[in-house]
Amino acid sequence: MRPESRNAPSPRKRVPAHEDALALLAFAGALPALIAAIWLIHSLHLAAAVEIVTVLALTGSCIGVTVLIRRKAAYPWRTMSSMLESVRLGDYSVRARIRGQGDSVSDALSELNLLGDALRDRRLEALEVNELLSTVLEEIDAAIFAFSAAGRMRLVNQAGARLLAERASDLMDRGAEELGLAPLLNSRPSSVIDRSFPGGSGRWAVRHTTFRASGLPNDLLVISDLTHELREEELLAWQRLVRVLGHELNNSLTPIQSIARSLDALVSGPELPADWRDDVLQGLAVIAARSDALARFVSSYARLARLPAPDRRRFEIAPLAERIVNMFPVGSVELVPGPSMALNADPDQIEQALINLLQNAVDAVASTGGRVWLTWQAGRESIDLRVQDEGTGLANPANLFVPFFTTRPGGSGIGLVLCRRIAEGHGGSLTLENRPDGQGCVASLRLALE
Repeated sequence: MRPESRNAPSPRKRVPAHEDALALLAFAGALPALIAAIWLIHSLHLAAAVEIVTVLALTGSCIGVTVLIRRKAAYPWRTMSSMLESVRLGDYSVRARIRGQGDSVSDALSELNLLGDALRDRRLEALEVNELLSTVLEEIDAAIFAFSAAGRMRLVNQAGARLLAERASDLMDRGAEELGLAPLLNSRPSSVIDRSFPGGSGRWAVRHTTFRASGLPNDLLVISDLTHELREEELLAWQRLVRVLGHELNNSLTPIQSIARSLDALVSGPELPADWRDDVLQGLAVIAARSDALARFVSSYARLARLPAPDRRRFEIAPLAERIVNMFPVGSVELVPGPSMALNADPDQIEQALINLLQNAVDAVASTGGRVWLTWQAGRESIDLRVQDEGTGLANPANLFVPFFTTRPGGSGIGLVLCRRIAEGHGGSLTLENRPDGQGCVASLRLALE
C-alpha cells in the first residue's frame, strides 16, 4: 500500500443534522426516566411476559415522542428553506402556514411571508419600469446601443436598427468592430461628426458613456441626427437676418425715397422757388445722413459676423486692466485691483469686450454723475471681470442681447452681443444685472482658467 500524503485532507467528522441533534437530546433527556421505570417494573416481580410488554411499551413511547419532536423541529426549518429557495429562483408565491402566534418560529415565518410580499411588489415595479423603459427606447428618435465589456451588442432600439439597416434581433451579440461602431466607442464622450451609415447620412451628435453590469464596465452609445434640427435653425437664422436687414433698410430707404421725390418735384417745376438751393442742400444732407447710418449698420453687422476665433496666449490681468482704464478720460473710470493672476486668452478680444462694457457704464452715469470702476475676482476654475457703475440701471433686461437693439442715440446695438460672443468663444459667459442696492448695474465677464 502507498503511504498517505501528509498534505491529504483529514476526513471530516459527520455532524448530525439540527433535527437529529434535537431528537438525540430529547431521547437522552428521557433515558434516565426510562431506565428508572424499567428498574421499578422489574422490582415488582411481575410475570415475565407482562414485564417485557411493559418495557417495550415504555421504550416505544419514548422513541415515538423523540420522532415527533424531530419532525416538529424540522418542519419550520424545511419551510424556511423551501421559501428561501423559491425566492432565490425568483418565485415569490410560496407562503408558510402559521399555526401559532407570539413564538419565535411563528414570528420568523411571518417575516418571511412579508419579505415575499415585498419582493413580489418590487418585482412588479421593476417589470413596469422595464416595460416603460423599453417603450421609451423604442419611441425615441436617437439610436441607442449598449455593448458588453467584451464589445458585444447587448441592447439596441428600433432607431439603432434603422440606422444600421438591419433587424434588431440580427444585431444582438455582434461586435462593435463588425458593425463599424468601434471608432465611436473610442472617441470623446461627446462629439459631432459627419458620417454615412447604412441607414442614412448627415451630421450626427455622438455621446458615449460607460455603465456597470454584473460588476463589469459596459459601453452606452447614443447617436442623434442633427440634420433636421440644423436645417430648422438655419431657416430661423435666415428669417431673423432678413427681418433685421429689412427693418434697417426700410428705416434708411424710406426717408431717402421721400426726399428724392420731393427734390425731383422741386427741380422739375417750370420755375424754381427762391429758396430752392436751401431745400436741395437740406434734402441732400438728410440723404447723406441716412446713407451714412446704413453704411454703419452694414459695417457693424459685418464686424459681428467676422469675429475670429480667439488667438490664445498667456498674459497678466493687471497690466491689461490698467491700460484699458487709461484709454478713458481721467477720472471717468476707476481701477480697483484684484488678485495678481494670469489668463490664457485672446488679449485683444478681452480688451475689446471690456472697452465696450466700460463705455456703456460711462454713458450710463452721464446723467447721474456716479462712479464707474473695473475690478476682478478669482474663482476656483474661473476669473470674474466686473464693470460696475452707479448709473440708472437696467430698465429692460430682456432685450440686452438682441442684435441692433439700443436705447442710446447713435448706438449700434451690437456692443453687448459682441461682448457675449467673445465670452462664449473663450468658454465663458457674460451677465448684466442691477446692483443689489438698486444704484446702477454690474456686468460680469466670466472666463475659464486654463
